[in-house]
Amino acid sequence: MYDVEDVKHKFEKQKKELTQSLKYASYIQKALLPDKSELEKLFPEHFLLYIPKDIVSGDFYWVSKKKHYLFVALADCTGHGVPGAFLSILGISFLNQIVDRDETVIPSGVLNKLREYVMKSLKQTGEDNEQKDGIDMSFCKIDTSSGLLQYAGAFNPIYIIKNSHRLVEIPGDKMPIGIAAEEETSFRNHEVKLQEGDMVYLFSDGYVDQFGGSEGKKYKYRPFRNLLLNVCKLSMDKQKIALIDNIHAWKGDLSQLDDMSIFGFRFRQTVN
Repeated sequence: MYDVEDVKHKFEKQKKELTQSLKYASYIQKALLPDKSELEKLFPEHFLLYIPKDIVSGDFYWVSKKKHYLFVALADCTGHGVPGAFLSILGISFLNQIVDRDETVIPSGVLNKLREYVMKSLKQTGEDNEQKDGIDMSFCKIDTSSGLLQYAGAFNPIYIIKNSHRLVEIPGDKMPIGIAAEEETSFRNHEVKLQEGDMVYLFSDGYVDQFGGSEGKKYKYRPFRNLLLNVCKLSMDKQKIALIDNIHAWKGDLSQLDDMSIFGFRFRQTVN
């Protein structure tokens, strides 16, 4: 016969140890992410909404600067929690390697090389029985002197709001960074000229896929775009607060579905 109290005690002990391990893992993951001072230095006018579903996250963000070029990425790894966190660490490490080696690389080249690294690391060959883990990502390279923004995306688009009223969507390609159902092709490179004061938004799908409202449906992209158009004139802090308040009101008592991440910044031209 099992002693119910003994089993309960062992279960609670294991749960506590697992939670402590995950919390420690979250410290390691956070240490790899850009800290607040680095983000403020590279993007003086920005906000970051980062709400993991679990203790560790499958979403990650990454920034770098080389001469007068700014690089920024926001990614969503397969799943959330521990599996996504492991993949996020790989993604961060590989991005550092790729951009450090070649500051002239364009975003499509970064995603192509990153896909090569991920597939090799996960030993993905396209066999039917293997895991199809991968990364969805938005990746931007911004020339701060000319205002030229280059972009490539794996599934994820970016939004640019010009003159505080016109939203431009740049789509990502319908394939992940990792093994795809179809044969891999090169990611496309997009270019757009930023003007002083334009807002740029990178995001994962956790916000738009969140269930809520009176009918318990997904939030979806159109309301998200309208929300950004309504808040884009506000300060960075107020934009972030508005986005958080909105999704909390939408979600209500329902559980959070996935990691949520949004990185927004206002473009300011620099003279070099």
